[in-house]
Amino acid sequence: MSANETKVGLLQFADYTLFLCDANVQNARIIKVILRSFELVSRLKVNFSKTKVGGMGLNPILIKEFTSTLNCNHVKIPFVYLGVPIGGNPTKK
Repeated sequence: MSANETKVGLLQFADYTLFLCDANVQNARIIKVILRSFELVSRLKVNFSKTKVGGMGLNPILIKEFTSTLNCNHVKIPFVYLGVPIGGNPTKK
């Protein structure tokens, strides 16, 4: 992968979408462009008040920058996605 490429993982189910990517501001901006492009093409609106961003082992200042860029809220890890715990340590249970 060259320096100008961005690799983004994507999981979708019904009206839920989960983006997975490296934690940097450029990727947050790219995700925002993807979501805005979706709005323009589909004429649907992304509900940014229900949109959440989170990361494991990230500086809280970086998380704040992501939430500001995407105009959304922060989710603490671990969280539940479609009934499945994400980011937790299964050996602790």
